[in-house]
Amino acid sequence: MSTEAAETSTEPRELKKVIGPKLLVLLIIGDVIGAGVFAITGPVSKEVGGVAWLPFLVAFVVATFTAFSYLELVTKYPQAAGAALYIHKAFGIHFVTFIVAFAVACSGITSAATSSTLVGKNLLIGIGEFIPGIPNGPTASMLSAVAIIVVLGLVNLRGIGESVKFNVILTCVTLLAMGIVIAIGFAAIIGGQGELGRIVVFENHSDRNMFAAVTMATSVAFFAMVGFEDSVNLVEECKNPKRDMPRMMLAGLGVCVIIYILVAVTVTIVIPPGDIANPKNPDAGVLLDVVRVGAPGIPVDVIFPFLTIFAVVNTALINMLMASRLLYGLAKQHVLPKPFAGVLPKRRSPWVSIIFTTILAIGLILYVNLSGQESIVGALGGTTALLLLCVFAVVNVALLVLRRDPTPSGAFRAPTIVPILGVITCIYLAGPWVRDRSAWIQYEIAGALLVIGIVLGLINWFFVHRKGVRTEAFDDIEHLED
Repeated sequence: MSTEAAETSTEPRELKKVIGPKLLVLLIIGDVIGAGVFAITGPVSKEVGGVAWLPFLVAFVVATFTAFSYLELVTKYPQAAGAALYIHKAFGIHFVTFIVAFAVACSGITSAATSSTLVGKNLLIGIGEFIPGIPNGPTASMLSAVAIIVVLGLVNLRGIGESVKFNVILTCVTLLAMGIVIAIGFAAIIGGQGELGRIVVFENHSDRNMFAAVTMATSVAFFAMVGFEDSVNLVEECKNPKRDMPRMMLAGLGVCVIIYILVAVTVTIVIPPGDIANPKNPDAGVLLDVVRVGAPGIPVDVIFPFLTIFAVVNTALINMLMASRLLYGLAKQHVLPKPFAGVLPKRRSPWVSIIFTTILAIGLILYVNLSGQESIVGALGGTTALLLLCVFAVVNVALLVLRRDPTPSGAFRAPTIVPILGVITCIYLAGPWVRDRSAWIQYEIAGALLVIGIVLGLINWFFVHRKGVRTEAFDDIEHLED
């Protein structure tokens, strides 16, 4: 163990156990329901027509396979380091642990960039309802998204904590927005305005068969199901994690998929088939069109963009906090350059890591916008899903390897077939065969981010070894995210 780790090992590590089952399930729902439901319901509907609910259901099944693996691992190793801890215990290969940890951090950055794009677009639309003439074209949206990222970076620099109460409030705002959309759908059915029969009609404008179209739409819908994995970082603050984690994670995922299915059904019923593929503001999401079309006599569309902002901005902030915190932890573990571990004297926030992740997020927004992508949100959100699908595949393999260790009494145990199916489905959904050629930019973005991480790691290795300093990488892996 390094001298630094030895010096800090005497510090109190135990976190206050304040999270009960009700609070835990709210936190999981709030983490999963965010930018995804607003951003990708339209693209999913465009791919499969009236059966838009089906890809969300399939994505839920795939996510549940990995959720079972996480539940066994978190109850077996109840530390808050997440995927990096499990993979390091399974393989003990520092490079693999580093790549996985850096990929998780990058998924937070791409998710925050996705959320900021959505927030920026809705902000311009909302302001435009009160101030006519506000530009909301591609350039204005790009600059607005960059401004959101900068604001999040400044908030992060102030050292804001992950307030449980704040997350619960914003989760309630999100559920309110979803409730409005679903209520409009029920009103349309009752009033005879929508066509309920559409929900079983498969339509694809690219002549794909149903299996190909549904799997392609599932790779898009998977972005809406991510976030459940973050709950393992709360394990040390749960009152009874062995009892509550399995029940609440699965219950939270179940609530989310029901909401997603009802929202997808509402879109299909309310929006005419030809208009689903061409929403008024593509990057703002088709749900705004649902509100406009389904409730034309009620000015709810004036406030709905702002509800979307509140529902999504917290996701972006938490993602940026997570990413900067992980890079800080990697520097403390001696695998990223030492400056990444620098903190502000008074605020105690990791300012170098925060500035670096903010610059990366801005660079992603600018690159994807200037590359002429049809859907900015689709490219960035798809990259988030791609990175996490790869991480999930490795986590499922790690679970099978770690079956060699004895399982503590009372720990959750998944059926062996579950992680096997998790590996297969995650690898399949991460492949290019479930993406349009235009969506392959996701591989470019993911690859470029990982190359940046590898370069930083090599730079760190060169200077550390050049100075003759011998350190053990990941010598305190259980506290990577502290």
